[in-house]
Amino acid sequence: MANVEHSGRPADTFGRAPADARLRAARLALWAVAAILAVRQLTVVLTTPSGERLTDLETWVGPHGVLHVKGSLYDSTRFTGTPFAGLVLKPLTRSAQAALGWGWTFGTLLLVVALGLVAARALPQPVGRRTSLLAAPVAISLLMLSLPVRNALWLGQTSIIPVLLVLVGCFAVRGERGSGVCIGMAAALQPTMLLFAPLLWFTGRRRATAATAVTFTSCAALAWAALPHDSYTYWVHHMAGVGLGGKADALGNQSLHGALLRLGLTGPLEIGLFLSLGAVVAALALRRAVHYAHDGQLLLAVAITGCAAVAVSPTAWQHQLLWVLLAMVGRVGRRASDRYVWPVAMVLVTTLPAKMMLPNMAVMHPLRDNLVLLAALAAATAVPFLSRTSPTYQRPVPAEYAPAVPARFRRVPLLPVLRRVLTRPNLLLELLLLRVVYAAYSQVRLAATGGTISGGRARAEHHGRIVLDTERFLHIDIEHWANHAVVRIGWLRDFFDFYYESFHFVVPLTILGILYWRRPVDYRWARASLGFATFLALIGFWLFPLAPPRLMPTLGIIDTVHGAQNFSKPNYGTLTALTNQYAAMPSLHFGWALWCGVVIAVIAPRWWMKALGLLHPLFTVSAIIATGNHWVLDAVGGAVVVSAGFGLSYLFQGPRARLLTAAAARQESPAPLAVPEGQR
Repeated sequence: MANVEHSGRPADTFGRAPADARLRAARLALWAVAAILAVRQLTVVLTTPSGERLTDLETWVGPHGVLHVKGSLYDSTRFTGTPFAGLVLKPLTRSAQAALGWGWTFGTLLLVVALGLVAARALPQPVGRRTSLLAAPVAISLLMLSLPVRNALWLGQTSIIPVLLVLVGCFAVRGERGSGVCIGMAAALQPTMLLFAPLLWFTGRRRATAATAVTFTSCAALAWAALPHDSYTYWVHHMAGVGLGGKADALGNQSLHGALLRLGLTGPLEIGLFLSLGAVVAALALRRAVHYAHDGQLLLAVAITGCAAVAVSPTAWQHQLLWVLLAMVGRVGRRASDRYVWPVAMVLVTTLPAKMMLPNMAVMHPLRDNLVLLAALAAATAVPFLSRTSPTYQRPVPAEYAPAVPARFRRVPLLPVLRRVLTRPNLLLELLLLRVVYAAYSQVRLAATGGTISGGRARAEHHGRIVLDTERFLHIDIEHWANHAVVRIGWLRDFFDFYYESFHFVVPLTILGILYWRRPVDYRWARASLGFATFLALIGFWLFPLAPPRLMPTLGIIDTVHGAQNFSKPNYGTLTALTNQYAAMPSLHFGWALWCGVVIAVIAPRWWMKALGLLHPLFTVSAIIATGNHWVLDAVGGAVVVSAGFGLSYLFQGPRARLLTAAAARQESPAPLAVPEGQR
């Protein structure tokens, strides 16, 4: 009877037990991840020398700190808080001085945990059981990874407190007066939090609005009475903090004011434009926030208002940008595959440096320098978040999958959830992940030098001699002969140089683009295989840094692409800051070319297309050897990782969707009549 009462069916308890066990295991694992991230952040801060960590905190702590002298709080412009913040922090200086590392950092971590718990409980209803159990550890983990929290921990800032006070006032405190007091105190610490007062007013919480105004005014008046000179300096001379904490046009200031200054606007024109744009952004954001608050998505409304506060603030430093991460709670897109774009983008924007998000090109610098601001503006004014009344809010349009049929091996696929989707993935998400993955790939290549440049060089050259001896034993050491033979023929040298430099990225990207547009099912299979192969290659770069033939001092190879190298310099191998010249084994030049050839040979409908596709790896292996950029065994290594990539794709996901569809069609249709061998 108890089972019937709770579930409606007595048999449900047997089906749910394994699912509940898996859910509890996942929850425990996520809490372990959150704990590991918290310990890591604590360790990073506390193991840093005292002069390099908590630098903002040290401006008001210590026997000669700002708050211990008779002068102004703002004698050092590194103190960016309000006079009320200085008044509140002043009694804490002695205790903070006694435990500057452990006490402050551990207390900040506790605030982050509290912030994650409050945000997880504030998710818009209805919330499924899985989401309710996993939301808290996921929220805390994302906060620990975010740049605002990491910067706040590193600098010793108090920027987490205003965000926590607003969330507590909106979701944890009972009664409008208590809510208004919390938000008023947040505004006293960070004045742009006053933007929440109109949100309270237009959502019918008039008493909370009045309490916010009274609390903020009282705190500001108390600070003015206790610190009149500092209050005048902050509110009048610095215009509510403008110019404190660094130059307003610095990249860290992700506000409209900072962006306009970076664009070269100054003086009355810039101030007028900033005030006008700020008023428009605030009005649009409040209108949207009120709509979503009435819709039952109060956390989204609060996040939108916070993003508007980031944009309209005179200075919004990186440690103050948590509102952008909270905006990920909004749901965007009708299709299930589109739902991941917005939250993934917000997580990446708030956790990765901007240079990893956008290419290092001059035309992209205005976007890259203002990336967080653009994300805040998008959340505040433009992103079409779904309403809870939308039919696709709870049930998005599902993806179409290919029919599931048995593979050749019983244990394949190992991950049945990775079924073959027939529709195209979201293009924006694909481009975003492609850029981030390539940036991470470049960073790993650059880091895999074995330590210092000189140490990496010695290790890479030692491995080069091992490879050369192995090739001599196998009688395949043709690098010197091929290089000098090609150098004697000018047009052939130019052809291989051009082929080496031009087709490495163009051909794989072209194939991926064609597959995405014309063959989305094969696109997913090919993309997964390429990703697995590249990941395995990164492991090879890390474990076996290898000097290519052109960087072996005694081999006599002519570097036809990069020019002659000065072997007397200890860093001659790092020709640029963009890549690691010792990442030769395995050769992804050949590996990616082989991937292209295999994909074309498998998918192309005509034999001449297949043959043309196979010419690409042939030309590539000739180019990498003739130009002295790789050993023969590097190409063998590239072939190995590509073969493993295709194998792992088959192992985890099963056969290609085209084969699955064909097999299913054969099962559903009558068996054809046998045709004699000679008539086929």
